Amino acid sequence: MDLLTGKVVLVSGIGPGLGRSVALRSAAAGADVVLAARTESRLAEVAAEVAALGRRAVPVPTDITDDASATKLVETALSEFGRLDTLVNNAFAIPPITDLAEVDLDAVRAGFETNVLAALRLTRLCTSALADSAGSVVMINSAVLRHSRRTFGAYKMAKASLLALAQSLASELGPRGIRVNSVAPGYIWADSLKWYFAYLAKERGIPAEQVYAETAETIDLRRLPEPDEIADTVVFLASALARCVTGQCLDVNAGEYHH
Repeated sequence: MDLLTGKVVLVSGIGPGLGRSVALRSAAAGADVVLAARTESRLAEVAAEVAALGRRAVPVPTDITDDASATKLVETALSEFGRLDTLVNNAFAIPPITDLAEVDLDAVRAGFETNVLAALRLTRLCTSALADSAGSVVMINSAVLRHSRRTFGAYKMAKASLLALAQSLASELGPRGIRVNSVAPGYIWADSLKWYFAYLAKERGIPAEQVYAETAETIDLRRLPEPDEIADTVVFLASALARCVTGQCLDVNAGEYHH
């Protein structure tokens, strides 16, 4: 697959799950990648995996909520590669999962800082380079957009704001040739969810496979999406195959919700 040959992709929020998959699937599609996260050891691990695919990775320890750190990230990307084609705003923070009537407002503000304002900050810093390459931005959103379950209100507020940000940026940046889209995963069958299902299984005295089966039974494809499957949708939106797609939110949830 060579959808991103010759391209440079910057991915924030590199971790063991979706961030890693976005970086590796971008590299597999031919891109060089810039990796951003706070944990330097994690960046080094993913950079080595990218190198094993024959592509170049530049790890940059970054606090995306800090102006100077975010500026250094973008400056490093441009000094190393001389261009930038796609920014993937993957970093996120989950505010307290509790009722809005009780949630700590400082924690809600902190969630907005990482989920929304940091994405705006990085996009603004990258805009000039993305305009030069007729590039794109992909915001990683969440299926929380599609439900209003109790205790998820603060998280939905932040992710709904991120969606509004992406749509408004699509209108603002479109005349400069920059596309802005969103991907909204549902369940992601990765380490954190596997741990949670094992916890639920232990509490109920059943096998973890039964928790998975019960959850999958409510989903059209009867399975949970894996990180690479969501990452491939990001690659599609970053590629020329999506050259006329902007302002859209593509749900990747195996049919858990319809939108």
